[in-house]
Amino acid sequence: MGDIRGKKPRTYEDIAALPLPWVAETLEGLWPEPASRAAVDLLPLVHRLGALLVRPFDWARGGPGGWWFLETPELHLESGVVVPALAAWRRAAVPEPPEPESPWLTPAPDWVCEVLSPRSGELASRMHAYHQARVAHVWLLDPARCRVEVYRRGNRGWARVAVHEGSARMRAEPFDAVVLDLGALWLQEPTLTAGTPKGSVLVRRASEVASEPGRGAT
Repeated sequence: MGDIRGKKPRTYEDIAALPLPWVAETLEGLWPEPASRAAVDLLPLVHRLGALLVRPFDWARGGPGGWWFLETPELHLESGVVVPALAAWRRAAVPEPPEPESPWLTPAPDWVCEVLSPRSGELASRMHAYHQARVAHVWLLDPARCRVEVYRRGNRGWARVAVHEGSARMRAEPFDAVVLDLGALWLQEPTLTAGTPKGSVLVRRASEVASEPGRGAT
């Protein structure tokens, strides 16, 4: 389809017609770069975060449950189409994820995670879009600094309520019911609890939901 770099999407059909590995968003006319090796390298980080959160907050194992999560969901918000690294919805508001064949979601999530990278220059526009859609919390993961910034939505903007760094064990809104091992995100040595053998696998990919007993096809 020729050189599409720098062009702006005009319809959703423009997005659907994009060749791989392009990931398109219409947010304020932005046209992101094709998926780079740097972006691909960030995928394990997203998987690890999903694994930390899914067990206690989706499966209700060691946590309260009440949420469901999606990696790189295509969100159709009032401001346009945006694809965050990870998003979650409270089951009280949206009881179940969409069917697998559903290409996008219109209900705004309750929580969004963005991973900072050279491609995230449009972050201010994305944060504005999330605020306009009434997303309650946003996490910004900075793998270069091994840091997580936690933002809570206010009436006039975002309030940064916490910053967690390194291998700290953190409680972070809206998932502060459970202590999370931040070091597991950056592949640092985690803090082992009593009785946990050194070298044990403490987190798993969120994509393994289907293989969990009682999950997936029967």
